[in-house]
Amino acid sequence: MRYELFIARRYLRTKRKTGFVSLIGWFSIIGIMIGVAALVIVLSVMNGFEREVRSRIIGFDAHIRVRTFHDRGIDDWKEVAAKIRSIPHIVGMTPYIFDKALIRSASETEGIIIKGVDPETVGQVVDIKKQMVYGTLDFSEKPVVEGGRPLPGIVLGFNLADRLAVSVGDKVVLISPAGITGIFGQIPPMMQCRVTGYFETGLYEYDDTFGYISLSAAQKLFKMGKRVTGIEVRVDDLDRADEVARKIDAILGYPYNTLTWFQLNRNLFAWMQIEKWAAFVVLSLIILVATFNIVSTLIMVVMEKTRDIGILKSMGATSRDIMRIFVFEGVVAGAIGTALGLLIGYVLCWSQLRFKWFSLPADIYIINKLPVAMRVQDFVMVAVAALFLSFAATLYPSWKASRLDPVAAIRYE
Repeated sequence: MRYELFIARRYLRTKRKTGFVSLIGWFSIIGIMIGVAALVIVLSVMNGFEREVRSRIIGFDAHIRVRTFHDRGIDDWKEVAAKIRSIPHIVGMTPYIFDKALIRSASETEGIIIKGVDPETVGQVVDIKKQMVYGTLDFSEKPVVEGGRPLPGIVLGFNLADRLAVSVGDKVVLISPAGITGIFGQIPPMMQCRVTGYFETGLYEYDDTFGYISLSAAQKLFKMGKRVTGIEVRVDDLDRADEVARKIDAILGYPYNTLTWFQLNRNLFAWMQIEKWAAFVVLSLIILVATFNIVSTLIMVVMEKTRDIGILKSMGATSRDIMRIFVFEGVVAGAIGTALGLLIGYVLCWSQLRFKWFSLPADIYIINKLPVAMRVQDFVMVAVAALFLSFAATLYPSWKASRLDPVAAIRYE
């Protein structure tokens, strides 16, 4: 062990003449501990919210969408799917139709975004079956009343169904803007459907505006013939979506292009990332304030140990050695506070995961408990930031100590 570190440890453990100095030292350790714990907890909670939002978006939407420029639709979608099926990491594909319409119930008329899906393959790409909260995912044509005309099934978002005041088995009318040429033009296509269930993702944008019908019903409603809007693709690893999308673009070329889950929700995830960094910077101020206590403590220690510094210099210690003593003392204090803060942050996050102490109102938030997702890189980043600030706080006091003249220091008392 270097003698500078040995002396620094003695200075930390020795009861000083001025108890106030020791009190400030403990305050600096506690301040760093609180700041580090707060940072770890907040970053873990924000990671948890990001994970929850991402899982709900990905559960509703695909990892990759293959479509044409200007959304003109794909005529030979089966051939397109066959071309990209051999690309590694693709685990599922399904065609889809995406368009806007009006929906009319017995009492209300609302705007709706219709998504036509293939009942046989939609489960390979999205988790709509897991999001069903009432009724069934049934798109087959059945009559509302016995002996009546068979109507295709429609599944509505929970909030939209509530606004329309419809329940399972009720009849609704879809009105498409396709084919409208003017005020006195042809009548817009209409289709009667029977409500077979509700889905709830927890994201208001989807639950308030979306509805599912079968692919064939959507083609008929929007007069698309055999065309589809595009093909949804699911990959085995979410982080490989960009890589797979580039391969699809290379194989298909113009007029096809791809959109990944991140591109479809770029603004949302960019905002969440900015918010996370902003929280990191703001909460780092707690650690910064604690490091000022380290500065104050070391300055007072330098004043208290002036004679000791003079004796050390007279015995051959260099200015660099003296500087190291006080740098080590400050860094050790910072390391103790950082280690305790990381431990407390980990224990609190783990206890929330294990026991779910903090609940959230499910009717306001998308989940019923405070989400937590601990990441090793966040712990490392917080520890590095705390130790760096602790080290920076030692530079001025240690430099002042190293500049003391040994003769003047010995005569100080």
